Amino acid sequence: MLVATKIVFLFVAVCVCAAAFAADDRTGGGRRGYPPARVEPVVDRLHGVDVSDPYRWLEASESAEVREWIAAQNQFCRAALDGLPGRAAIHRRLGELLSVGTISAPAVRGRRYFYTKRDGKQNQPILLARDGVRGDDRVLIDPNTLSADGTVALDWWSPSRDGRRLAYGTSESGSEKSTLRVLDVETGTLLGDTIPFTRACSVAWQPDGSGFYYTRYPTPGSVPAGEENYHRHVFFHSLGTDAAGDPEIFGRGRAPSDWPNLDVSPDGRWLVVNVHQGWSKSEVYLRDLSRPDGEFVAVVEGVDALFNGDMQNDRLYLHTNWGAPRYRVFAVDPKHSARDAWRELIGERDSVLENIAVIGGRLVAHSLRDASSCLETFSLDGKLERAIEMPTLGTLSGLGGEWDGDEGFFGFTSFAVPPAVYRIGLEANRPASESQLWEQVTAPIEPSQFAIQRVRAKSRDGTAVPMFLLHRTGLKIDGNCPTVLYGYGGFNNSLTPTFYANLPLWLERGGVFVVANLRGGGEFGEGWHQAGMLGNKQNVFDDFIAAAEWLIENRFTNRDRLAISGGSNGGLLVGAALTQRPDLFRAVVCRVPLLDMIRYHQFRIAKLWIPEYGSSDDPEQFQWLRAYSPYHRVRDGASYPAVLLTTAESDSRVDPMHALKMAARLQAASSSDRPILLRVESKAGHGAGKPLAKTVEEQTDVWSFLCWQLGVEP
Repeated sequence: MLVATKIVFLFVAVCVCAAAFAADDRTGGGRRGYPPARVEPVVDRLHGVDVSDPYRWLEASESAEVREWIAAQNQFCRAALDGLPGRAAIHRRLGELLSVGTISAPAVRGRRYFYTKRDGKQNQPILLARDGVRGDDRVLIDPNTLSADGTVALDWWSPSRDGRRLAYGTSESGSEKSTLRVLDVETGTLLGDTIPFTRACSVAWQPDGSGFYYTRYPTPGSVPAGEENYHRHVFFHSLGTDAAGDPEIFGRGRAPSDWPNLDVSPDGRWLVVNVHQGWSKSEVYLRDLSRPDGEFVAVVEGVDALFNGDMQNDRLYLHTNWGAPRYRVFAVDPKHSARDAWRELIGERDSVLENIAVIGGRLVAHSLRDASSCLETFSLDGKLERAIEMPTLGTLSGLGGEWDGDEGFFGFTSFAVPPAVYRIGLEANRPASESQLWEQVTAPIEPSQFAIQRVRAKSRDGTAVPMFLLHRTGLKIDGNCPTVLYGYGGFNNSLTPTFYANLPLWLERGGVFVVANLRGGGEFGEGWHQAGMLGNKQNVFDDFIAAAEWLIENRFTNRDRLAISGGSNGGLLVGAALTQRPDLFRAVVCRVPLLDMIRYHQFRIAKLWIPEYGSSDDPEQFQWLRAYSPYHRVRDGASYPAVLLTTAESDSRVDPMHALKMAARLQAASSSDRPILLRVESKAGHGAGKPLAKTVEEQTDVWSFLCWQLGVEP
């Protein structure tokens, strides 16, 4: 009876959407009625090779012609999705699930705690201050009051060391282009200090709260056109002064793509600048602020490894993968910082040392073991004190506390565990305490209803590719389970057990969800990362394809019931998979993707990603990129799976042109009768700061599309 019901559902769904795919050449869109997209090839001669781009005109997203085409594509997408059976039920359930709140681990300043929290139907998390462990929460910044539609977001925030001042940034429509403001925490009064062009700002306060060092981008017109998203430099601001006169402290004459982050030692003597140069290399500089003529001293410069320095008065703690792909920790005397004077505190181990924090006179270390979080405390001399037991297999985030305090905090989540914050006691001369729940959010799910498995597939070169498999407890595994395979595989980013608030909708309906730990990520150290970047990028796609084949071979699913999903770099991943193995998948969800890898670096902030991908300006790197660039691999007459491409007008990271050009190319090329849909959202960006209302609508479209294509009763 269940199979028959699914067949009826599929028949009804196809009939409801038939108008969108009817044969009608009068539309100019071919037999499926796609909005017409004129073909106007531009041929570039690159390193002796002709590269054709038939839809270059779609890069001009502000032109009237392109905007009309986008509007037609959105209308076509709505015609396909709005009438699907069960869409209303999906919307209702997602409204419940996505209303599950969020909470962050607090930043501690004395006995004042700063943290963000979102309850229920709030579009954006709010920033709270709590005075004392049992004090009442006070609202400091509520972005929900700053716009009627919830599209103003709190991007970042930084309290002064005494907790009396707060620097923060807000931006509109997901653009992440924030403006810095300063709040008096005691009175809730905004000060007059306002600084524009402070995207993803790093702030380091003076101990007395009278001023701060910060990062800022150039004012328009002060750099060549197109470089406004680079030249992130360091300035100093004294409260109450005009920011236009802030002196530049660091950055002049350096590479435009350098990304500095800042710290000032608790005693105010030392300024630390950690400069990231891609995702595999960084440098560390120190300045003695007690000397008016103090110059920056390079602690690390020109080394092909990652370093991050944490300055605590008279000692610099360096977390690095230099000579240790799974990371280690050194202690450095800032007055004698030559490399031969460094002292190793924590050596490389089997687990990957994600990060450290000096809290309560200890080193508190967060590690990954088989892509799941572990927490340990060490003495300042590197002696292991104890392991802090985690609530379950999951992910730790927001490790924080004061260097001379007596407590530490961390956020925790897992696949079936919504966000929570835990406290550990770190009193002097006493062992660290076990973690205690400090705050949590609740969710309308029962964790015992869902099962988690850890399996491994074998990639083309024999590499074992780990995966997390999630499904309903007791689900019959018969080779016919509707399955969504998710991955990322890049930028040293680790996919660990995380609470996906929308996921119960899928699992409750008998779906399987799979998270693949692909090369290019950081789950197993820098070697794992480098095996999936630059000229090794094809390894990532091979890993993903191997994961899909494992799911079929081990009778979890089949090709007609398998979908893949990914966003940003993960959008590149699924774009490569669908063009290299279109026969392997029934449906693809490709969100805010990179797809034209020949021209990607010419748009938005994408020059920052050249260390990860390479550039077509380089002859050798051009060959790598051309070999897998999804837009260029689309073949006329190939039978492609159903595809939902999503992008957003205000995306300041990945240009919407990738999704636009790919949609036009696939719609023209595919010989299958499966839909190629494009969804372009207004007043939204890459994802950060997206209000709850927009998230519910987007996720309703995604899961309605997947249920439709994989034959799942909604």
